[in-house]
Amino acid sequence: MSTKNFEVLEEVVIKFAGDSGDGMQLTGGQFTNTAALFGNDLGTFPDFPAEIRAPIGTVAGVSGYQLNFGSKEIYTPGDKCDVLVAMNSAALKVNLFNLKKGGIIIANTSGFDLKNLKLSGYDKNPLDDGTLDGYNLIKVDVTRMTREATEDIQLGVKEKDRCKNMFVLGFLYWMFDRPMENTINFITKKFAKQDDVKEANLRALKAGYHYGDTTETFTTRYHVEKAKMEPGTYRNIMGNQALSLGLVAASQKSGLPLFLGAYPITPASDILHELAKFKNFGIRTYQAEDEIAAICSAIGASFGGSLGVTTTSGPGMALKLEAMGLAVMLEIPLVICDIQRGGPSTGLPTKTEQADLLHALYGRNGECPMPVLAARSPADCFDTVLEAARIAIQHMTPVILLSDGYIANGAEPWRFPSGNDLREIKTSFAKPMENGEKFMPYARDEKLARPWAIPGTRGLEHRIGGLEKQNITGNISYEPENHEFMVKLREEKVELVADYIPLQSLDSGPEKGELLVLGWGGTYGSIKASVKELQDEGYKVAHAHLRYLKPFPKNLGELLHNYDKVLVPEINNGQLVKVIRDKFMIPAIPFNKIQGLPIMKAELVNSIKSLLA
Repeated sequence: MSTKNFEVLEEVVIKFAGDSGDGMQLTGGQFTNTAALFGNDLGTFPDFPAEIRAPIGTVAGVSGYQLNFGSKEIYTPGDKCDVLVAMNSAALKVNLFNLKKGGIIIANTSGFDLKNLKLSGYDKNPLDDGTLDGYNLIKVDVTRMTREATEDIQLGVKEKDRCKNMFVLGFLYWMFDRPMENTINFITKKFAKQDDVKEANLRALKAGYHYGDTTETFTTRYHVEKAKMEPGTYRNIMGNQALSLGLVAASQKSGLPLFLGAYPITPASDILHELAKFKNFGIRTYQAEDEIAAICSAIGASFGGSLGVTTTSGPGMALKLEAMGLAVMLEIPLVICDIQRGGPSTGLPTKTEQADLLHALYGRNGECPMPVLAARSPADCFDTVLEAARIAIQHMTPVILLSDGYIANGAEPWRFPSGNDLREIKTSFAKPMENGEKFMPYARDEKLARPWAIPGTRGLEHRIGGLEKQNITGNISYEPENHEFMVKLREEKVELVADYIPLQSLDSGPEKGELLVLGWGGTYGSIKASVKELQDEGYKVAHAHLRYLKPFPKNLGELLHNYDKVLVPEINNGQLVKVIRDKFMIPAIPFNKIQGLPIMKAELVNSIKSLLA
């Protein structure tokens, strides 16, 4: 029986770090699922290397997964880590700066041999030269003990070494008092047809757990209680998963078949993979030969009466621009999901950024307006894409939804709704013409939306193509006055969406005062955590977060003018702040970080305090 002491903690941040082949994403994901099942609130930040396969043991190949879990509300993956798992010297070198002083380092000593030290640029072994003085260093020969645990299994050394992440996971389960059952079930199911691989992973997992339990070196274990959360049924969800489920829900609530045309691109590809699992709901997915074919196939599906969707990231958005203009000219529903990453060009494929906002608002030829929405968290992707689909269908317009790599790959608990909780999306098609009636394809309703005419409907004459249309008739028109009229009409139609969206509300804080922090997209957690900390300290700071970026909510200008200062934090060089200054004529203040990383709470707290000093 274990005689260790338990220390109760309110919140813990763990960073799993190792070479790309060390399975750190899987390890972090399994710990996250177990913490979520236990009832902790949490936030995660997977940090992938940009190189598809960097040389083993180098700093360029380090893959990380940061998890913040606790018994209180969690809004971010955490700033500094309490625990750093370093599977080799390169992982230590890349992540040591982000470990709290006095924090725990679990180091796999086999990853600190001469070869690894040289590859990572260390002249001396940091485990022995005093570099880590001031930290709680736990040296474990993970590789050796994993091999011993799997000694009599008929696998090669390489296959056995692939199980060492399970040894680490088992040890952390012991350290943080978490059960192994969830991971045991996962391994059993995943390797159901590979008995040796299954047995090796199970043995490594249990060996890591029992190592902690039987070694006299460790005198303390840690326990994090369940979080007090709103009653309901929860599941752990990543952003791209939530976005996919939101699209399935939009298809069901609108009664429209959903068609996704996509070309694989990081970090959007998982939406294609996820939606392909839902053929039972009538979801059709198509991996096109390029980005242009992807969006054009979705436009064709929409023309035929489906909910057309295309997904991409920055470089793909650039390639889709002409087709977006076609969708605007045709005035048909289309949802374009841009999962932003660092740019320009190929840029930082695996790193996050909010740099496509101006692209989404203005980046097309001609005057080409369309609504733009942004999700603020992994779970919020569900609601935001559902809203994007509603606007697209009921206002007969393409809609851009912005997410980013941080949201797409991050995870949080999600209290998912039932189908009855979701409101219907009303859909209507133009009816067949009777008794010689003449169909007017560009006649409009009170939303300025034209009728959705399905090919093959009796008596309807359809309009297709990107040439300018005459109002009402939809005939091709080169008349100067008509073009000016249609340009203004398309803009008015998009701005009219503001009559059908909620007014902007505060997330927290006073309705008037000295400072408002205005955010959009993936900065939500950082801003919320920062503002809450300042409010707890007595600062009168407010927070508002935008979902609707075009058109803005009708009361946004009034809300902004209630504050002496407006701070706009963004993971770009200042894009929303430009739009806010231009539209509302206020001296909004930018706070920008352009490092492919989310904004840290401490960074934003310090900036806000300096503004209020």
